[in-house]
Amino acid sequence: MHGSASDTVGGVRVRVEQTPLPGIGVRHDLVTSSGRTVGVVSHRNGRRDLVLYDVDDPDACLASIPLTDGEAEALADVLGASLMLGQLAGLRQQAAGLLTEQIALPAGSAFVGRRLGDTKARTRTSASIVAVLRDREVIASPGPSFYFEANDVVVAVGTRDGLDGVTAILAGDHDD
Repeated sequence: MHGSASDTVGGVRVRVEQTPLPGIGVRHDLVTSSGRTVGVVSHRNGRRDLVLYDVDDPDACLASIPLTDGEAEALADVLGASLMLGQLAGLRQQAAGLLTEQIALPAGSAFVGRRLGDTKARTRTSASIVAVLRDREVIASPGPSFYFEANDVVVAVGTRDGLDGVTAILAGDHDD
C-alpha cells in the first residue's frame, strides 16, 4: 500500500509519498522542485536513514546516510529554523516598513535569566519578539513568562527604530 500526503508551504504544494517496507519500516519520499528525490527510511528498530535517489533512475539510491536520534533532531531543527526565518523574510517583503532582525542576547545582559515580559519590549518599542533561537531549537512565539538564557538569539519584527530599541533593551542600555 502506497500513500501520499500534500502540504502547502509558502504557497507551494509539496507532496510526500509514504511507502511501507515490509519487515523494515516505512519510507517517506519528497520530490523537490528541481526534480530530485530525497527520502527518509524509518526502520522498525528506530534507525533512520536519509537517502538521495538518482535523478535518472528514481529507484536507484545514490547515497544513504544513517542518522542517530540526535542527528535527525538536529537536521529537523536546522531545516525548521531556516524555513521559519525564510517565511519571516517573505513577510518582511510584504509589509512595507517592517524589518526582521536576529538580535544576539549578550551574555552580560540584565535579561539573562529573566522573563521576556520584564523587557516590556513591545510596549516600549512597538517591535515584537516573534521567536528565540537557542542552540539548535526554535522557540516560536515565546510568551511573557519565557525565560532568556545567555547566547539566545532573539528574532524580532518591527521598524528600524523599534528593532534598535529592542537591541538596546537587551544589551541593558535602557533597563528600567
